Amino acid sequence: MTTVAQSQPMTDTETTIARLTRWLRQRPNSIEFWELVITDERVVWCYVGQSYRSMLLRADMGERDRAIVDDSKLDELEELAKENFAVPLEALESIRLVEGTRFRRAKLELEWRDDTDSRYNGQMTLVSTSDADSQRDIVASLEEEPRLEHVDIEFDTRRWPFF
Repeated sequence: MTTVAQSQPMTDTETTIARLTRWLRQRPNSIEFWELVITDERVVWCYVGQSYRSMLLRADMGERDRAIVDDSKLDELEELAKENFAVPLEALESIRLVEGTRFRRAKLELEWRDDTDSRYNGQMTLVSTSDADSQRDIVASLEEEPRLEHVDIEFDTRRWPFF
């Protein structure tokens, strides 16, 4: 069950604001599973596994690593996998949640100012996994966060919400 993370000090200097869980990134030959941890200083993308596009091999491989993310301190998250990365809150520009329907999964789109030569070019689109809960409340709570005043937070409902 997904809930809004209470602001709990995880380290001496950083506090968790929210956790967006059970998201995937579709690649040409695989599906990557991601967790996002939003703190009062940064957004941390945590890579938690990969599955291949073959119907025989397709499975959510992220359960074990999601538990590791749960048990880790904030200052350890980036080191859990070589794919993990963080973006300072000041660089975050937008968060857009496209709500899912009966036949289409929700999408989460994030954009940030990329001052480095990043492999993601300052943007990433994630799709909810089949067993993800709606995270609209979590994203909506980010609108009230003072440190995210500069971030454009949007919600879109698909034109035909029942399809």
